[in-house]
Amino acid sequence: MTFPRRWEESVKSRSLARMWSQRRVVDYGLAKRALVRSVRSGRTVPRDVCDAQPYLLRAARHLGEPTERTCPVCERENVTNVTYVYGDSLGRHAGQAKATSELVDMAHDYDEFRVYVVEVCQGCSWNHLAVSYVLGNGPPDLVGQP
Repeated sequence: MTFPRRWEESVKSRSLARMWSQRRVVDYGLAKRALVRSVRSGRTVPRDVCDAQPYLLRAARHLGEPTERTCPVCERENVTNVTYVYGDSLGRHAGQAKATSELVDMAHDYDEFRVYVVEVCQGCSWNHLAVSYVLGNGPPDLVGQP
């Protein structure tokens, strides 16, 4: 199946740079747009979606990666991406926030793990899962296949 070039460019601009073993990518952009539309129309109150836990806000402040995207709720501050890793092979690293730069080494060192990128507004506490994907040197028959 081929998609229009504009769609491919849109996905690339919203997603993180593709890594050598990245697979099973899930983009939550449609869910985000629906939620933002619900807030803007008044069906959902902002306090129901601006509910980031203190740990997530702390992770955004200390380990997050700033973006150029404005918060869709308060429209005052840019969102920060916080990247979490989960997987049985990660041991003590499972559930930790990591810098994107650390993921390349981890993809070589561990079999398979899932990465979750959450966008967080440190001003109003908006948070939403942006994308998830699998990394790792995993079984050879899985690496590089969607």
